[in-house]
Amino acid sequence: MLLKTLQTMRIPTGLLCASLLLSSHSVTYAATPQEAAKADPVLSAMQAELDREAANLVLPGMQRPYFIEYRLDDFATYEAVANFGALVREETGHQRIVRVTVRIGDYTTDSSSNRGDGSIALAPTDNNPEAIRHCLWTATDEAYKAALRAFTAKQAALKRFQNTPTEKDFSPAKPVVHVGPLAQVQIDHDEWKKRIIEASGLFATDPEVKSFAADVQYSSSNLRSVAVNRYLVNTEGTVVREGYSGYAANISVGGQAPDGMQLSRDNGTIGATAKELDDWPAFRKRVIDDIKSLEALRNAPVVSAEDYHGPVLFSGDAAADLMNNLFIPNVEAARPEMGTTARTQGAYNSSFHARVLPEFLSATDDPALKTFNGHGLLGAYEVDDDGVPAQAVNVAVAGKLENYLIGRTPVRDFPESNGHGRAPVGQAARSHEGVMIFKSSAPLTGEAINARLVAMAKEQKRDVYAVETLGGELAPRLLYQVHPDGSRTLVRGAVFDELDTRSLRSDIIAAGDDEHVANLLGTVPTTTIAPSLLFDDIGVKRATEEQQKLPYYGPPAL
Repeated sequence: MLLKTLQTMRIPTGLLCASLLLSSHSVTYAATPQEAAKADPVLSAMQAELDREAANLVLPGMQRPYFIEYRLDDFATYEAVANFGALVREETGHQRIVRVTVRIGDYTTDSSSNRGDGSIALAPTDNNPEAIRHCLWTATDEAYKAALRAFTAKQAALKRFQNTPTEKDFSPAKPVVHVGPLAQVQIDHDEWKKRIIEASGLFATDPEVKSFAADVQYSSSNLRSVAVNRYLVNTEGTVVREGYSGYAANISVGGQAPDGMQLSRDNGTIGATAKELDDWPAFRKRVIDDIKSLEALRNAPVVSAEDYHGPVLFSGDAAADLMNNLFIPNVEAARPEMGTTARTQGAYNSSFHARVLPEFLSATDDPALKTFNGHGLLGAYEVDDDGVPAQAVNVAVAGKLENYLIGRTPVRDFPESNGHGRAPVGQAARSHEGVMIFKSSAPLTGEAINARLVAMAKEQKRDVYAVETLGGELAPRLLYQVHPDGSRTLVRGAVFDELDTRSLRSDIIAAGDDEHVANLLGTVPTTTIAPSLLFDDIGVKRATEEQQKLPYYGPPAL
């Protein structure tokens, strides 16, 4: 199934990442590539074909590649979905995809582009060395011919620009040898099928919520698990095998308010191992709480039509979503377009050494951190997806942007990788978050930060806001009016106004000590750890979405 989301022809490959620093005792420079590969039949086949191609790959009158990389992604999946108390889908999958990168030229100027380079192909799912090598041979041929064409086109394009690139196209890296344990999907399928079936039907069976079951228009629960083992060899001598697994169990319920407004509650439990997921009593409580909060939203008043600018308190959950959307993408360095003089792309392309957060907030990305306050961290890794050891990077120090996350595509002032080249299955590695931690030098307790919010309401003699969870496009899902007496009223139908990177820099006035761990099991697994954040001036206004008509008649009898 996952292959359907990948391009089946040549896929642009971002420039890859490297590091000259060693950050894990299990990563070595000692063994030869051939010795490291011997213990694994996949690595052995990949190394043998790489050695052959490195010696022979050249067309008459054409340039020989200066760099070749083979990456094989082996991914196994299991997914089950239940709706309204019945199983609707169960799938188990196993695929392998190889990605071959060939570079023509040299480290200073080569055939790569922002769109990337290379070729991909399906690989055999068994460990037949001849089949693996044949797959690599055909993909290498395709990648080499594409690189020759790209290099010629790039040389012609560079002549059109007065400003030539100031950084190399690709940063050299020391060879790394790291053969980690293989990951597997390890979860009790039957038990979790039973759980999600029951969870998706609780709206109609549980005494606490079945009285308003007719108001639930959809109720779905799913389990998703994945195990990825990544094999990588290149002509610099790097040999890597690293695996990870991830598990997520979710609940989604939705309906409409009496005025037709679409409402939903969606959340779940995520872990690096199946044991880290909620047990059944906890998951069941999560479902019941979601159904109750959906009914509370249905009966909640619509937010005031009068636009608001003032204090808003974001929970740790909401703050993590905020940083994932506004801060982190802008510190993942990306080479600017050819002919431009910008350092990188995004809102922080000219913010190096400038303040991007309040002085009491700092941000560090540390992929080597595997647990935090008892939580397993999905974003952790020892070696990045280009064979570069993971490094802790102080991204923002006392509010100032001091580093970008970067791979082997240098940008101005950052000539080397800091171990943050990461790739979705079958796709190119690019600069990406691992485990990003936001920390305050003056954290407030939960009681203190809420007291400060209420004090601001009293001082301004008006209601203020607190948001518990966010949805798509940073829209508040659970938003509360906080009154000067400290009481709260749930409201619906609001959106934030002018919530952007300037808000992060200028409007945060306090942070809590309640560091929330947000694991994301996306195409690249990541972890963001953030405290609650108090803003002094955020806009809140009524959404302008057109309301939908209610169903013409009720649901079937339960």
